[in-house]
Amino acid sequence: MNTKQPTKELKGKKNNNRDDLLELEAKYCSWGDTVHYAPNLNVFSRSEGNYLYDRQGIEYLDLQMWYSAVNFGYGNKRLNDILKKQLDTLPQLACQYLHEERILLAAKIAQKNERTFEEKGRVHFNVGGSSALEDSLKLVRNASGRSLVFAFMGGYHGRTLGASAITSSFRYREHFGHFGDRAMFIPYPYCFRCPYDKKKDSCGLYCLKQFERLFETEYYSVVNKKNNKCEFAAFYAEAIQGTGGYIVPPPEYYSKLKDILDRYGILFVDDEIQMGFFRTGKFWAIEHFNITPDILVFGKSLTNGLNPISGVWAKEKLISPTVFPPGSTHATFSSNSLGTAAGLEVMKLIEESDFATSIPEKGRYFIARLKALQKKYPQIGDVDGIGLALRVEICQKDGYTPNKELTDKITDLGLSGSLDVGGKRRGLVLDVGGYYKNVFTLAPSFYITEKEIDLGVELFEEALNRSLKNS
Repeated sequence: MNTKQPTKELKGKKNNNRDDLLELEAKYCSWGDTVHYAPNLNVFSRSEGNYLYDRQGIEYLDLQMWYSAVNFGYGNKRLNDILKKQLDTLPQLACQYLHEERILLAAKIAQKNERTFEEKGRVHFNVGGSSALEDSLKLVRNASGRSLVFAFMGGYHGRTLGASAITSSFRYREHFGHFGDRAMFIPYPYCFRCPYDKKKDSCGLYCLKQFERLFETEYYSVVNKKNNKCEFAAFYAEAIQGTGGYIVPPPEYYSKLKDILDRYGILFVDDEIQMGFFRTGKFWAIEHFNITPDILVFGKSLTNGLNPISGVWAKEKLISPTVFPPGSTHATFSSNSLGTAAGLEVMKLIEESDFATSIPEKGRYFIARLKALQKKYPQIGDVDGIGLALRVEICQKDGYTPNKELTDKITDLGLSGSLDVGGKRRGLVLDVGGYYKNVFTLAPSFYITEKEIDLGVELFEEALNRSLKNS
């Protein structure tokens, strides 16, 4: 006979206190996602603009905006209204049929890329970033007949099977068997922590020269020197490394890398899932480096997190109907009408905004405030960024040795909602990345004000001070 008392059933939102909800979560929700990275959980109930609110009404300034998915702010009226309108007109449609928003959205992205890269191409939609990444792998294999690819150490491309195989963290693959087509991982130009112990001003792009050496002789295992044919089909890269710590490479790095790839017929695949749609102050992050990708993968903020849409753009020769015919890939919700309507409105919003000016200006202001903080605290080892993709690397007092413990304390204090700035109890939402999980990767809303940037820096400093006192 079972003598256990049944878990309390929740009847209505007003009766659902935080502890009851967390009890249910602990018992019935999978812990396989990233929620339980945090030791102390909170339950959020509302969002607006740049803020989240918990069930007690405490306000949290969000400096990561859903991993850069909500670039245009929570509850953006213009985008929400479009979604509501679509609900009343064409809320659902099987993706084997056409609707206006799908066609116009694909055309806008393709036309934008044609102007930027002077290259004709086509767009294929999917739902999540990992799914679009999988589609790109199909394009690569279809075009080359090869399955091996290069990718960067520190790179993150998703956690589906194919995406995990080219994501550098073994932890994401460890429990799921052998990945036969795992990428060859190349050191990223991480100048603050150069893997070769070189100095940025004098290294002469030493890391790139080490990659180029792979092609010197057939005995380095990647190329047949008699015909210059490479065993590797593509190089996957985030122009600005995301989860790896918002690392900005030297400005000339990618153009020189692309020269090497073109020499051996290796495709360049640009993962813009986190950095696309003006996060860095340009529509695509790769535009900062003056090269043309062969394939470009996008997602996240295209719909501001509303009914997500992801996709790939590829050069015509890689994705034309003659080489990538109907049925080459498909997903039930890939070009859903709600997501394409939101995405089309995001594209219109971008066209009508001056993000190319406002985002770099706000980024410079934010970096200046953070660098002023860095001068006060030796534990802030590095501050860098481009546009509104910013990094703060937390170290020991030597300013270099990674300090994950301090990073975790700051993060947890922010999520506790117990910070006090301006006589008001507040919280701070931060995201942690980096090779040693000691980097705050900041991706605030594009509409963040200087006053809110000041508030974010003050909240961060309070969390840092309290964490240091408790160390």
